[in-house]
Amino acid sequence: MKDKESFDKLLAVCVKHGASDLHLSCGRAPVYRVHGELKLLDIAKVDQDAMEKVALSLMTQGQQNEFQTHQSIDLGYSSPEGERFRVNCYRQLGQVALAVRHIDQDMCDVEQLSLPPQLKKLAHLPSGLVLVTGATGSGKSTTLAALIHEINVNRNCHVLTIEDPVEFIHEGKESLIHHRELFTDVPDFPSAVRSALREDPDVIMVGEMRDLETMRAALTAAETGHLVFSTLHTSDAVGTVERFVGSFPGDEQSVARHRIAMSLRAVVSQHLMPTLNGGGRVPAVEILIVTLAVANLIDAAKTRQIYSAMESGSGEGMQTRDQSLAKLVAGRRISREQARSFCNDPVAFDKLLQISVLRGA
Repeated sequence: MKDKESFDKLLAVCVKHGASDLHLSCGRAPVYRVHGELKLLDIAKVDQDAMEKVALSLMTQGQQNEFQTHQSIDLGYSSPEGERFRVNCYRQLGQVALAVRHIDQDMCDVEQLSLPPQLKKLAHLPSGLVLVTGATGSGKSTTLAALIHEINVNRNCHVLTIEDPVEFIHEGKESLIHHRELFTDVPDFPSAVRSALREDPDVIMVGEMRDLETMRAALTAAETGHLVFSTLHTSDAVGTVERFVGSFPGDEQSVARHRIAMSLRAVVSQHLMPTLNGGGRVPAVEILIVTLAVANLIDAAKTRQIYSAMESGSGEGMQTRDQSLAKLVAGRRISREQARSFCNDPVAFDKLLQISVLRGA
């Protein structure tokens, strides 16, 4: 890789091979990830000068300043072919490195993404807070994009997205959509959310709740009649509620718990599992719908009882991780071995699988 033109060609190669990620670092050949597996590209090693040149060419002056200060920054980038990427520029061993994530702009539909169909209902809520959670690379941003897409094609709304960086670009259909990016359009998440309240939004999407001030701002937005979507790096629904409450200082947690109980509408926790045929990955999705009973459990600090409500809450659209995994195995989407390695309780999972098989998934 010599310059930005060769960088664009490298991106095109990755898209052609269906790669989700590309890793570039000085002194080694590029590495890309396909269906979760890392593969080495058989091309020349990247030199330091070229890496520095390409990285800086992707940034605005403000982003260059941010990078020089913090040694790491997230960027949005569109290739000449119109493909969209999220680029993380960082330093390792004193040299610039890039982690590039391909954002498939066509994969914005709940059905295409093999997400549970009941998630569409979340896009039609009038107000409240919806959290999509999971580890890095679990598809949180893509699920959020699918929910915004559902709003865009079905509702007459003003949607504001606040991201670092902007990933999916939605062309307005039934909705008016504005995208705001950190360091380019806004200085930080909390002030961007507070500013959004003065911009006549119906729906606000906050890319990530990284700190307490962002959580406070998002909660206030949900309390004041807006539908708010955001993400957290938590692995399950119950843990998400506990993490949210626990982020507040001890003397505020009682009030925070009540506010969360009143405003939280749903938690969607997901993990990408390798498919049975090895041709991709499919999401295992845990869904918590905050019914009156669940809200009371949150308010009373009885979050450990929420899991039981999820197990019996299929009529409300809920499902546990293990129930989701059992459906995927019964539907021949993933292997039983993969599911058992990720489930919460292997013995209980086997019983769920028997039920799913009898029901035909």
